[in-house]
Amino acid sequence: MSVKKSSAEKKHAQSEVRRLRNKAVKSECHTSAKKFVDAVQKKDQTLALEKLRELQSVLDNAKRKGVLKANTAARKKSRMAKLYNKTFAAPAAAN
Repeated sequence: MSVKKSSAEKKHAQSEVRRLRNKAVKSECHTSAKKFVDAVQKKDQTLALEKLRELQSVLDNAKRKGVLKANTAARKKSRMAKLYNKTFAAPAAAN
């Protein structure tokens, strides 16, 4: 005869699965951000744009999965876009 798990044991097992899944998604966000920043530091505009779009996609997925709050994902996307624009903006003509 099998022994039934208590509800506390089941809840703990579920939270452990979620913790590991959330950790993987957050790690993907950090890695993607790091790759983008590296591309910006190398002054490679095409690679940076590609990595920015990838980062935005990863952040949107993390938001959709509930790993990141909506405002957190939006803030990170905004800051990275600002970094891209500041780095690769055409120099303004001096009048």
